[in-house]
Amino acid sequence: MKILNIWVDPVDRKEAIQQVKHFLVKGTRPHAIIAANPEKNFSVPKDAVLYDTFKNASLLLPDGMGVVMAARILYGVNLERLPGSEFIYDICNIAVEENYKVFIYGAIEDVNKKAVEELKRRYPDLKIAGRANGYVKESDMPDLINHINASKAEILFLALGSPKQERWYATYKNQLQHIKVVQGVGGTLDTIAGTVKRAPQVWCKLQLEWLYRLIMEPKRIKRQKVLPIFAVMVLLAKTKMMMRGRNRNN
Repeated sequence: MKILNIWVDPVDRKEAIQQVKHFLVKGTRPHAIIAANPEKNFSVPKDAVLYDTFKNASLLLPDGMGVVMAARILYGVNLERLPGSEFIYDICNIAVEENYKVFIYGAIEDVNKKAVEELKRRYPDLKIAGRANGYVKESDMPDLINHINASKAEILFLALGSPKQERWYATYKNQLQHIKVVQGVGGTLDTIAGTVKRAPQVWCKLQLEWLYRLIMEPKRIKRQKVLPIFAVMVLLAKTKMMMRGRNRNN
C-alpha cells in the first residue's frame, strides 16, 4: 500500500508474525523488516539506495501513527500500529519457539551488552549466537561479517539507527550466509537496556507515545516537525483522489 512517497504493508501483528515464520522456513536470502513512518516519506526518496531498499523490503511495518491515520484517510483501511520496538519481542518469541539463533549488532558497547543480558533474562531459552556494538570501523567490517556468518544465526537485529541500518543492509546483505530475517530496530536496544524509557502504557493506548517522547527528548522536534507537513500532504492527496473520482463519474 503506497502512502505518498513510501509504502506500508497492511498487516496486523498476527499476520506479520506469520510472514516472519514463512521467511525463516522458506527464505533463501535475508528478508528485510523495516519500520514505515512519516519521517521516512521525506528522507527515503532522496537516496536511491534507501529508496530501493525500502521499496523491496519484505515487510514494512506500520510503525508510525501518522502512517496508520494516512491509510485510513486515503484508503479507508484500519491498520494496527505495529512499532518495531515491540515487534522485536515477537521475533524473539519465534526464535525461542522454533529454535533459531539471533545476532545483535548496534548501539554503544554498554547498551548492547545490557540489552543482550536483559533479553537473556526475559527469554532464558533464546539463543543469542553473537553480538557487536555499532561502532565497528569500515576496515573491520569483513571481520564482523565473518563473525555473523560463523555464528550461523538466522536472525539479525540491526540497531544502527535509520538510515544507517538500511544502508548497511543494502551493502552487506549478499554477504550474509545464514541470515534469513533482518530487522532494523533503531534505538530499541536503549529501551531494552533501560537507558531510555518507553512511554507509559496509558500514553501508548491513547496513541500519544510520539508526544511523550517529544516531551522527554525535546531535540526530537527536528525530526517531528515534518509531521504537520505530512498531514497536509495526505489531505491534499485525498482531495485529489476525490476529485478524480468525481471527474470519472461525470
